[in-house]
Amino acid sequence: MRRIVLFVLTNLAVIALLSIIVKLFGIDTYTVRNGGINYQGLLIMSAIVGFSGSLISLAISKWVAKWQTGAHVIENPSNPTEAWLVDTVRRQAEKSGIRMPEVAIYDAPEMNAFATGPTRNNALVAVSTGLLQQMNKDEVEAVLAHEVSHVANGDMVTMTLIQGVVNTFVIFLARVVGTVIDRAISGNRDNGGGGIAYFAIVLVLQFVLGIFASMIVMAFSRWREFRADAGSARIAGKDKMIAALARLDANRGENTLPQAIQAFGIAGGGMRKLFSSHPPIEERIAALRNAA
Repeated sequence: MRRIVLFVLTNLAVIALLSIIVKLFGIDTYTVRNGGINYQGLLIMSAIVGFSGSLISLAISKWVAKWQTGAHVIENPSNPTEAWLVDTVRRQAEKSGIRMPEVAIYDAPEMNAFATGPTRNNALVAVSTGLLQQMNKDEVEAVLAHEVSHVANGDMVTMTLIQGVVNTFVIFLARVVGTVIDRAISGNRDNGGGGIAYFAIVLVLQFVLGIFASMIVMAFSRWREFRADAGSARIAGKDKMIAALARLDANRGENTLPQAIQAFGIAGGGMRKLFSSHPPIEERIAALRNAA
């Protein structure tokens, strides 16, 4: 689950920073008209800031993932395991019609993996040491195919567009509601907002609304997990992917992937359901077994 959550949290942080920049440079004055709200101007500004936030998050996704996990990119394989990983990903990438992703290993006890990157041809696929130690080669191959499928499906770009739309409405609603609250607190009906109290209210509302709006992003994430599972079944074989998921289900443990990249991992589930980036493993196995 962490791959998506990392993306979402990075996005929220970028949005907060952009909002501060908008405030400092007085750009938000275009959202006020005659002491009230200029809804057209506000919507345009919200879209610019909202999509900028998601696009910046996408652009730095590989860097953030490497930094958060401490992933070591395999440039020159130093042992048979690294050589096998690189060769397997290369073969799967060719089969999927994408450029060879970077391949990395990160130190973590749980069985997990993730893929991220700004485009289908500029991606990173990483696996944990725990996954390499606890899964056999067929299962690891299926997990790698799952992650390569995420890349081939363009999931990060699609998620970025969805996040941009969500950001736009979060920023728009935060300022509309913030104006109402600011007026109620100050008792100044002619004040269109813009003071320090108003800005603080807007930042808090953006964060809270952003968390709830992330349910939309998570719903898309759960749907794309089924697509990536199906892609793995095509590339590596249905039985291998089912075996990999069954192994995960039998060895559930603490997920130590950074929150921002959980959504692009292989493990997940829980709640949490509305805020979970992955469907329950039993549902994923059932979908594979029922697939033609």
